[in-house]
Amino acid sequence: MPPATPARPVRRSRSTLVTILLLWIAFYASFTLFVPQLLDDADSVHAEVAREMLLRHDYVTLHANGIRYLEKAPLLYWSMAATMRLSQLCGATSPRALAVAARIPLALTILALALLLEAFARRLFHTARAGLYSALILLSSFGIFLFTRITIPDAAVCLFTTLALYCFWRTEELHAEFAAEAAARTPRQFHPRFRWITYHPTDRLRLYCGGFAAACALNVLTKGLIGVVFPAAIVLLYLLLTRGLKRTARRLRQLHPWATFEAFFLIAAPWHILAGLANPTEGHPAPFRFVNMHWLIPLPTLGNVHGWFWFYFMNEHVLRYLNLRIPHDYDTAPLWLFWGLCFIWMMPWSAFVFKATAWAAPFFGKSSRTQTFRSQLRRHDLPLKRRGALLLLVWAAVILLFFAFSTRQEYYVLPALPALAILIAAWLAQDAATVQASSTTTSNTQTTTSNTESTTDPQVPRGFSLGSHSAQKVRGFSPRGMPSALHCTAALLGLGTLFAAAAIYVLIKSHATPPNADLANLLTQHPSDYALSMGHFLDLDTRALGLFRLPLALAAAGLFLGPLAAFLFRRKSKPHAANISLAAGAFTFLLAAHLGLQTFAPVLTSAQLAEAIAPQVHPDDLVAIHGEYESSSTLGFYLQRDNIHILDGRSSNLWYGSFFTDAPPIFETPESIAQKWASPQRIFLWQSLTDPPNQLPPLPTPVYILVKSGGKEIVSNQPNR
Repeated sequence: MPPATPARPVRRSRSTLVTILLLWIAFYASFTLFVPQLLDDADSVHAEVAREMLLRHDYVTLHANGIRYLEKAPLLYWSMAATMRLSQLCGATSPRALAVAARIPLALTILALALLLEAFARRLFHTARAGLYSALILLSSFGIFLFTRITIPDAAVCLFTTLALYCFWRTEELHAEFAAEAAARTPRQFHPRFRWITYHPTDRLRLYCGGFAAACALNVLTKGLIGVVFPAAIVLLYLLLTRGLKRTARRLRQLHPWATFEAFFLIAAPWHILAGLANPTEGHPAPFRFVNMHWLIPLPTLGNVHGWFWFYFMNEHVLRYLNLRIPHDYDTAPLWLFWGLCFIWMMPWSAFVFKATAWAAPFFGKSSRTQTFRSQLRRHDLPLKRRGALLLLVWAAVILLFFAFSTRQEYYVLPALPALAILIAAWLAQDAATVQASSTTTSNTQTTTSNTESTTDPQVPRGFSLGSHSAQKVRGFSPRGMPSALHCTAALLGLGTLFAAAAIYVLIKSHATPPNADLANLLTQHPSDYALSMGHFLDLDTRALGLFRLPLALAAAGLFLGPLAAFLFRRKSKPHAANISLAAGAFTFLLAAHLGLQTFAPVLTSAQLAEAIAPQVHPDDLVAIHGEYESSSTLGFYLQRDNIHILDGRSSNLWYGSFFTDAPPIFETPESIAQKWASPQRIFLWQSLTDPPNQLPPLPTPVYILVKSGGKEIVSNQPNR
């Protein structure tokens, strides 16, 4: 029997679109673009790479501080360079204006992701509320918000992975539609205005296969090979689970594999080829060696360095995954922390993730629903609506398991969050549908499951609706709705109460600090944690929290009042109002997080130091950093210099490129800087007062302290003019 034609998707309401746009503007495209200033390390390094791209007119080889920067894919930098160029054409050329321009691509990425997620959830579960909830969950996700405060490409990976899987899902719907039309022998239909566009599934299949290839190619240009590994692995595992080996092979042949590969390589290959040709191997670098059951990775020397192909594919992909990358300038989050952060990044919505997972794919238990699901899965006969939920689970599982065997940072989990957001949103929409069905059956206890599933209300999931687990037991529900939703909300309320109590205690015990207090002087240093992206926040203690009284109060209010209102609404059989209340609490927490980041920013950025000395810096002056370039990379961006000198810090992002023969001579030793210190040339030397190396080398006197802030200072061999 051929599959039934998929139900027509519910259309997006105007109110949903307006809600998404207003929330995006409020939290991603307004004040968050302007404050805080760019942070040291990845944030300003990536912005500086884009600025130097415009400066050098080189859109193939990336450069940071004048040195080849070969470890990243280019799409993020192309987009930032484009918005910076638009800013310059509009006359906004100051460093602050360019910093705002650098943040615009990520903001637009989040808008596109929210709209795509809303459409994906609406199409999967045939309910407007699932679409609305998925967009709300994404926009209010702490992890998404936090890691778009830094110019890193992972939000774009979320977008292109979601787009690829959306295109694939459309091919699944077209497969069912094609079978139904073939059985009915439906004639081909044409677009009313453009006669070359048809509505026939076979004509649209090639379009969506091309869309999948384009999304994967853009993903590769954003983050490297995982851009195609993730979507391909998710699709392959999904097909094997739902079709078995032989039918999977047959289905892959139907998806225009050669045309898809051609489209992928047409988009992805040109930059890779040009980058390899522009950065060939120099000299005679040492080969790999396998000694005593260990790989020995050869280190480059000046003029003897592997080219781009080796460094980008072998070092940045294979060796990084195996934790053998050179230089080893990074840490890895423990697996328990990496998986646990999923719950932190999606709070408060993560409280529903286990219930949503069990609802979507009931693998365990002895209920008839579970037995039916297992039987259909064994026979590879899951209906389309079930396969959609399974795709989401496979999506999240592949990403979480992939990084279980490799090095990992806290934000590597982000590409799994859209799948979890849709899954939770669908379960919350199902909760609302259950309550609605329960309220309509209180006067007639003989209502059957078929009556419930025949509803045409666009807010009720038609394609993946109540099912035997809920609708068949609707008489057993209280008018307050699904007990599990109420229990999850009660757990959130308990956690929010504990956080609020702790916040009140800290607010009472912490003393108000003077208005001009330097946060760096109040922190407890933990240098061993700084290799993690959020490591500096572990320095906070009760003394330092005195500067965070307003963010702490707002966070407590959001985490307590949001769940409290949601709990009360659920008890009154108003699940939609409960979900909106929870979203309001989550957005309040995001505001608190932004205010907290703004307060903490002086410790994380040197922009205020750069702006303080900018009027004194002349083109022939020497600006140097004592330590790694990343420790004060904002100096280069805000002073608009691509020749910052480095003292005792030849490592990290600049290390490999510095061995090419065209690398500028910017690396200083204590002897060379001491010699220049006594010369007529003016020198500005940045150094940290907390992180090693935090002691100046022996320098000829005098040493003038020009500015000090955030645990950092800039000294000079000449006083201010």
